[in-house]
Amino acid sequence: MIKISILYPNTPNAGFDMGYYIDMHIPLSIELFSAHPVIKGVSVERGLGGVMPGTDAAYIVMCHFLFIAAEDFMAAFMPHAAVLQGDMPNYTDIEPVIQISEVLIPE
Repeated sequence: MIKISILYPNTPNAGFDMGYYIDMHIPLSIELFSAHPVIKGVSVERGLGGVMPGTDAAYIVMCHFLFIAAEDFMAAFMPHAAVLQGDMPNYTDIEPVIQISEVLIPE
């Protein structure tokens, strides 16, 4: 199993419209990816704080998509890359960090 993580760093003066992201962008992503029956799951997490009390979370939001293989993600994402990336200014000005990971111990 492969996890595609899209991480939005918590940087000073960063803008992030959580309502738009949850209500519009994520449903759009799921709809577009579902055209390829290879998506196995999605989760969205909001950062609440760092390990030390009173510190900020490293990431404002983390979104994770599960696929069997990285090639499955690419097959689902590439036909819709322009639409999904073009929607980003509607919810953030943050440059996300994207990581592909192998899931060794599933939840």
